[in-house]
Amino acid sequence: MGVAAAVIALFGIREVASIAGPVVLALVLVIAVSPVRGWLAVKNAPVWLQVAVPFLIVVLVLLGMVGILTISATQLASLLPAYTTEFQQLLVDAQQWAAAHGVSDEMLGKGMQAFDPGKILGLVQSLLGSLIGVLSALFLIVVLLLAMCLDAPVTAKILTSGEHSRPQLVKALATFAHKTRRYLIVSTVFGLINAVLDMVALSLLDVPLPLLWGVLALIANYIPNIGFVIALSPPAMLALLDGGVQTMVLVIAAYIVINVVTQSFILPKFLGDAVGLSTTMTFISLIVWTFVLGPLGAILAIPLSLLTRALLIDSDPNAKWVQALVSGKRPRGERQIS
Repeated sequence: MGVAAAVIALFGIREVASIAGPVVLALVLVIAVSPVRGWLAVKNAPVWLQVAVPFLIVVLVLLGMVGILTISATQLASLLPAYTTEFQQLLVDAQQWAAAHGVSDEMLGKGMQAFDPGKILGLVQSLLGSLIGVLSALFLIVVLLLAMCLDAPVTAKILTSGEHSRPQLVKALATFAHKTRRYLIVSTVFGLINAVLDMVALSLLDVPLPLLWGVLALIANYIPNIGFVIALSPPAMLALLDGGVQTMVLVIAAYIVINVVTQSFILPKFLGDAVGLSTTMTFISLIVWTFVLGPLGAILAIPLSLLTRALLIDSDPNAKWVQALVSGKRPRGERQIS
């Protein structure tokens, strides 16, 4: 019955994904800037200032990112047709190499259809259409942000007053907010570092539109497991068209070095146990929330899973064993069953 209820709930959310996605995004952004409101409250700032400052911070960041993406995506759409000749030459060279190594004509034909330049241009146009969709949803996100910022002081007091009647739930929600905030802050800082280093590497290699690929690297940093591949693929392909195989290999090598150093060695030391999800659960979260909310679900996969854990697991005193299963860590003092 629990599994059936979960399936019904997920499909219900999927039907209203255009509304649920912006609501969750607004909630996560309000949680991210809540320390600013807390600091202003400690300084005895007026209530309107406690609402306005966090709201303006988020809105300016959103507008700046959307503006950069819009300008860069427009430049990309106008730039790609210039590489049609290079793309055709790459296909001819690949066809000759494949034929020399005994690849059948049928397989070559399928490969030529798969790498049709018109399909790539169509993909770019669809991406631009998605960007326009984000712009149309931006008004809803801003309105939700304003409403949640206005309600934040009252909501905090209501949650505090419920500590006596529902202590586990209040504690679980507080833990969710703390972990989400820490995850966002650390991921944003390291995402900016990755973005800057990627832009420097791309600029040195003369790959077009390094700012666009830097912003893409920042956004993809919030996508667990596959974010690195998403950030790498477009600049690597453009490097192949613009500078050849050697430039593409250098771009891939630079991205791998930057990603391994920051994501594998440095990031875990700062992030620590902030996420509280095992590798398997992280990957499942990515699949489920992308299916439910689309691309926005991939970016919000970790916060959404943390919220689900807080509501269904952490708030239940009898679900300690499920906490260990989800986090991938055995509770202290318990013997492992072999």
